[in-house]
Amino acid sequence: MDVHETLKQYFGYDSFKPGQEEIIKAILNGKDVLAVMPTGSGKSVCYQVPAMLLPGITIVISPLISLMQDQVKALNEAGIHAGYINSSLTETQISKVYARALEGTYKILYVAPERLESGGFVNFAGRVEISMVTVDEAHCISQWGQDFRPSYLKIVDFIDSLGKRPIVSAFTATATEEVKTDISCVLKLRDPETVVTGFDRENLYFGVEAIKRKDDYILEYIRKHPDDSGIIYCATRKNVDALFELLSGSGVSAARYHAGMSNEDRKKSQDDFIYDRTLIIVATNAFGMGIDKSNVRFVIHYNMPQSMENYYQEAGRAGRDGEPSECILLFSPQDIMINKFLLDHKDFKDIPDEDIDLIRQRDAKRLQVMEGYCRTSGCLRNYILAYFGEKRDVPCDNCGNCHRDYTEIDMTEDAKAVINCVWETKGRYGLNIVLGTLLGANRARLKELGTTGYKTYGALKDRSEAELRLLVSQLILDGYLYQTAEKYSVVKMGNIDRLKNPDTRVLIRTYKDKEPERQTKRRSRKSTDSLTKAGYDLFEILRKLRLSIAREEGLPPYIVFSDKTLIDMSVKAPADKKMMLSVSGVGEAKYEKYGQRFIEAITAFIEDHPETVTSIIEDDAEENTQESPQDRVEDTRKKKPAGAGTSWSVEEDRRLDEEYASGMKISEIAKAHDRTNGAIRSRLKKHGLIE
Repeated sequence: MDVHETLKQYFGYDSFKPGQEEIIKAILNGKDVLAVMPTGSGKSVCYQVPAMLLPGITIVISPLISLMQDQVKALNEAGIHAGYINSSLTETQISKVYARALEGTYKILYVAPERLESGGFVNFAGRVEISMVTVDEAHCISQWGQDFRPSYLKIVDFIDSLGKRPIVSAFTATATEEVKTDISCVLKLRDPETVVTGFDRENLYFGVEAIKRKDDYILEYIRKHPDDSGIIYCATRKNVDALFELLSGSGVSAARYHAGMSNEDRKKSQDDFIYDRTLIIVATNAFGMGIDKSNVRFVIHYNMPQSMENYYQEAGRAGRDGEPSECILLFSPQDIMINKFLLDHKDFKDIPDEDIDLIRQRDAKRLQVMEGYCRTSGCLRNYILAYFGEKRDVPCDNCGNCHRDYTEIDMTEDAKAVINCVWETKGRYGLNIVLGTLLGANRARLKELGTTGYKTYGALKDRSEAELRLLVSQLILDGYLYQTAEKYSVVKMGNIDRLKNPDTRVLIRTYKDKEPERQTKRRSRKSTDSLTKAGYDLFEILRKLRLSIAREEGLPPYIVFSDKTLIDMSVKAPADKKMMLSVSGVGEAKYEKYGQRFIEAITAFIEDHPETVTSIIEDDAEENTQESPQDRVEDTRKKKPAGAGTSWSVEEDRRLDEEYASGMKISEIAKAHDRTNGAIRSRLKKHGLIE
């Protein structure tokens, strides 16, 4: 069996996504791999497919229990035998897993990094053929990664202890150049095939809303998206609890999740969300890593996250199935103070003392980057991609800033006043002191520092603080100023040579939102938007069937079939095994378990609604080479006696219209169709041909 046959048989896909085949072939050629691929791009397939084709077993090192459990459930549903070992299992259960792995039952075994040091696992590893060690969430191995875990440093010792070195593959969704270098060096990757497929998630819409009434915004958003599943992230437990109570009191079915809850309560909340018992979960960033729920349609950040890495990873939990989804960040200046407080109280256990100051500097710099994202007037997607090393000049036309009408204000003279003030401070003070001085604020601290005696004191008193913050952000972006990455950062002079040119202008963009209708039109359409009413009705029936099966099997619904698969099923309306296997995401194992039940549901729907199923999906009917729903209706009719029932085929409807237009009498048409005169009149009325 080759890679394409494996992909089709087990995962139900006809082709690979960008980067997948390149990575898989490198692994099968015995090369180490470092892959940076955005969430939803199919990282797991890149090691699961070769694991099926390599001899022995693949060990996947994964950071969270929930991630392992979801992956193993999905693999077993696809017909791939896989297991996991973590603290949720008893010693007896772990022994059984080892025994099955030694017997060759498992091709893939998931383990937590802490497990690598246990005597039982070391003994097991010495007795089994390990063809590959895969490190998932590999950024956790870097001290400069946003989720550094000291336990990940034990991975290389484990690999070195093996009698024969296996292939080593490392995967992550978010990694700067520095983090990529760390991963490669710390894991001792040998001449790795490095594949970066890009960080862009084209199906995600990004927006930043600088608002005070965040609760009102969220209630209104949920009102407008009543059937969508979403995550709302808050910076603190207090905010989680308050927002959860607000939603519950407003009749919204929601769950909550934070570290202050008991393990039992957290698990119940997580399960309720994953199993679609509740559509919305309010959580701190303790929730979500390893959550593979594919149909999350929105992620709202109630507070600004601490870093772009954190934000992109959390926002990336939306739209894992590739369907259009929204990532909205609600920003207020208070968010910056909350995050500074949280970073000041960060736990540095197991971190060497000499590294703590460096990490604090990185944290401060990341926070500045996030603030820049919240304040920028440029394309939000391009801002994110630039941070991860992808430069784009063309706006994306699928973010909040691209959907705003901007007015440019010339603030060149104001910019010179700001720079003069920073020069007067000699780079000793932070942004609040600089702004307070320029605004002429009456503060004891300014008097204490002596800035009330500066020439620039009160120079911009006619401007608002918000305008000056926008201006300073632009000056930092243009390189005229910079902020140090210390705990108490200060503003210093950058390169101001260009500003000495009298033709150089500093333009600040301000905006007001476009009309909501215009914004909606420019956002990506959901795939269900292209379904006709009949197609959408069928999709809803298939969703209910999926939920019923999921509850019978004790599985999350998306593991049975994703929304994307159900949409494709609604388009193709498969009538037999061959057609069902042509649906994206339906492999052999899933067909054997569920295929016939879905075929029966589709057939029943078409038989019950033949007059409405004239086209399941707009625009694409001509491209569909499979048997169409129209053909299915006609085939059903042909099996019945002429004139039986009151349903009409597409061809019969077409002939009816032509015959009436040609001048035939209703009685003649009725005889030709073996119908009653009343049936013909009713049909002609439906077509608007008679009153």
